[in-house]
Amino acid sequence: MGKNMPKKEEIRVRIAPSPSGYLHIGTARTALFNYLFAKSQGGKFVLRIEDTDLERSDEKFTKEIIESLHWLGIDYDEGPDIDGPYGPYRQSERLETYKKYLEQLLKEDKAYYCFCTEEELETEREAMMKRGEPPVYSGRCANLNEAEIKKFLDEGRKPVIRFRMPAKKIIFEDMIKGVLEFDTKLIGDITIAKNLETPLYNFAVVIDDETMKISHVIRGEDHISNTPKQIAMILALGFPTPKYGHIPLTLAPDRTKLSKRHGATAIADYRAMGYLSEALLNFIVFMGWNPKTDQEFFTKNELIKHFSIANMNKAAAIFNIEKLNWLNGQYIRKMDLSELTEECIPHLEKTNLIGRVGDGEWKITATDEPIIFDQLKKIIALEQERLVKLNDLSELVSFLFKRELTYDKQLLIWKKMTAQDVINHLSETEKILAKTDKKDFEKEHLEEKIKKLIEEKKLGMGETLWPLRVALTGLKASPPPFDVAEILGKDKTLQRIANAKSLLEA
Repeated sequence: MGKNMPKKEEIRVRIAPSPSGYLHIGTARTALFNYLFAKSQGGKFVLRIEDTDLERSDEKFTKEIIESLHWLGIDYDEGPDIDGPYGPYRQSERLETYKKYLEQLLKEDKAYYCFCTEEELETEREAMMKRGEPPVYSGRCANLNEAEIKKFLDEGRKPVIRFRMPAKKIIFEDMIKGVLEFDTKLIGDITIAKNLETPLYNFAVVIDDETMKISHVIRGEDHISNTPKQIAMILALGFPTPKYGHIPLTLAPDRTKLSKRHGATAIADYRAMGYLSEALLNFIVFMGWNPKTDQEFFTKNELIKHFSIANMNKAAAIFNIEKLNWLNGQYIRKMDLSELTEECIPHLEKTNLIGRVGDGEWKITATDEPIIFDQLKKIIALEQERLVKLNDLSELVSFLFKRELTYDKQLLIWKKMTAQDVINHLSETEKILAKTDKKDFEKEHLEEKIKKLIEEKKLGMGETLWPLRVALTGLKASPPPFDVAEILGKDKTLQRIANAKSLLEA
């Protein structure tokens, strides 16, 4: 590159959650779009923790935010746990930096101390609204002299610091929304700090974005009203203005704000319910971005390759849980069985169907019998084709882990059969299975033998297989009986058939 060639701008974006709660799906969505924008441009993605509100901030939430981002595969380049050139990455560790710039604004008379009480401000706002005026700060403390300041201090009033908002129109081109224009007369002089040691959101963001060399600010459209305030401070401080892009919000199906009443909202909740990170990531990206193709499934690398902020939707995204469930089921079916089993085991442990007794060793809680990974794989394979969420698994396969089944004996009876008919059919099946060697107790072999029995004795398919399946599972709907018999093994299979006959005879 020649000496006089301009240096290419380094793309740097950030996500800046407050650690006052778990990572919300909306914040994760914003993080994903920042990540994809940065990676598609060869840039950097930064995690900054906005924890100046010490009363509401909690370190456990910082840890959870980090863990959820990593689980989703949204990996940042710099953050509180990854050192970088523009740290520290927690606002609580940057107070001296904020103080320096607050002092600069005060010295340059671009900010001032305001001694108004909350009662005075409320009276002012009410009067303005009665006159049909926007309820902005009147500026009554904007030009206090030394004597007036001393009087307020002697009264014990604690001032806040206000930014002197210049009277002008602020116009910027939003990467998603297009050209936006704001009149600062409708904003007024805003509070930017409680004191030199306690900056407020809009001011801290401006300082952080500049000192961390953030080039593009991509965030939710609920921040649009903050942008002119921040740009005014940026200009007052002589900083370069980053490019802005405001993402439409995610709404519930009824087009209200997404909340707990519509289901889970935290990433940790979706993880606990058994959604796969790849499925959730794929679902989130389609809430706001259109690939302009018919492709429905994207790997993370494919998303980086195809992502363009020009393809961001301008309308609000609607959260569709049915779509997420369908996607998750599709990802489950595509998974390697061993990987899926690894993902399912914690859910079986959590519901106490199995207990870990060592590395790669478990026992069935109800019977205290050992069970190995390959046996668990066979159990997962039974439900892989119809599983929607991993935490549904335990209910679907719990019959395999029980010592005894409990069910209504009427469930054993197929159509117009009598109880004695069912006993007779089960007895015929029982004889065949009893003669089968344990090493041959595999579904293909068992199916062949039972179907041969049905054909030779003209027993009827439903009359034979329905009672057998219910005897083995205790369920109205379940996997095929031969698959179940192979997993149960010969002894348990024969025991359950005997128990079913006893139930009918009672």
